[in-house]
Order: sequence, then structure tokens, then C-alpha cells
Amino acid sequence: MNATIAMITTRGLLGRRRIWLLVPLPLLLIGLALVVRAFGPPPAEWGEAVIGGLGITAVLPVIALIVGTGVLGSEVDDGTITHILAKPLPRSEIIFTKLGVATGITALFAGVPLFVVGLIAGEPALAFALIVGAVIGALAYCSLFLMMSVLTRRPVLVGLAYVVLWEGVLGNILSGTQKLSIQQYVQAIVDYLAPTDLLQGHVSVPLSCVMAGVFVVASTAYAIQRLRTLSVAGETG
Repeated sequence: MNATIAMITTRGLLGRRRIWLLVPLPLLLIGLALVVRAFGPPPAEWGEAVIGGLGITAVLPVIALIVGTGVLGSEVDDGTITHILAKPLPRSEIIFTKLGVATGITALFAGVPLFVVGLIAGEPALAFALIVGAVIGALAYCSLFLMMSVLTRRPVLVGLAYVVLWEGVLGNILSGTQKLSIQQYVQAIVDYLAPTDLLQGHVSVPLSCVMAGVFVVASTAYAIQRLRTLSVAGETG
């Protein structure tokens, strides 16, 4: 981790207009949980739809997509990445720092609201499990979206295709696709840490842990290699 790059990345990300895109979804999640709780139905009737259907399925991946593609993608697009690559820094250090910042911000904006919703549902154990699952999901999602930001000029579009088409549409039609779904890994881990009727995992916990690690390692390694390629291209150009 490089403290200077981390500080610049955090300031650049939180100082841009895109940070306001991170606010509505968490507020919607908490507000919806408060509304349905106020009207009296037990959490068993709304927990799965709000926590799983909105929190884990939408809030977590969308925030990770905005943040994960933003910590490096904007620098690649506007060419300022060359200033970072010109410094005598290991490319792995740059990627690890960017990934750390992205994971931290995503966990903050997605994990804390999920934690609050777990408390609103009257399940403290579930609340803690949700924040643990959110951190794991944030790391896996951000590593994937960070890789996309150095792989393509349209990382947000490709990321949306993964979240909406692969995890959303195909994940509900073909059970086999769930084994390559970060959303399913998070749900399985949360269900294991705090078994309730509100969430049910469809993938085994060992597979979820292993595959989440594979996503992180493979995506990070490819991003580092791709950044080295950008460095060589910039030096020879």
C-alpha cells in the first residue's frame, strides 16, 4: 500500500460528482427497511426481498461498480495514468493501493447500510454477518471491476452486463451460473455466519470462499500485468 496514492485516490474519488451516486442507494435501502418495519409485518415477510433482493443484489454490486471502475478507470481515460506510471513504483503497489481504497469505500457505503438493516430486522448476529459479507463482496467485486477498468474503455458497461445479465438474469435461470456469482458467495457466507429464514445461500460455503479468493487473485494479477503493459506502451510511444 502506498499512502500517497491512497490519499490522492480517496480525495479524487470522494471529490468528484460520482460520489453522489453512492448516496441514494444506501438511503433507499435503510428507508425501505424502516418503512416496512413501521407498517408492522415481521422481518420474515420482507427480509429476503430487502436484504437479499435489494441490498446484496443491487446496492453492493452497483456501489462496487461505481467505485471499482472509478479509482483507476478515469485516470486511464484522461491519460493522467501516465503520471503515476512515470514514478518508480511497482505496478503491484499501485493496484493493491487502488484496490484497498475501492474496497474500503465500497464496504463503508454498502456494508454499513446492510448492518443497519440487519439491526432494523431485529437480528444483531445477521447485522454483523452482513457487514462481514459486504467486506468480502466488496473485495471480490472491486478486484473484478478494477481489472475491467484497465482491460476495456467501457468498464461500467461490461460490469453492468456481469451484474445484471450474469448474476441477475442467468443466475435465476441457470443454476450453474451461480457458481461464478459473487452475489451468491456473499449470500452463502452471510447465511453460514448467521443462519436465519431471511437469507438462503444457493452455493456451498467452501466453494464460495475458494471462488471469491479466485476472483480476487486472478483479477488483481491480471490488472497488475495489464498495467505493466500500459507502462511499456507509454514508454515506447
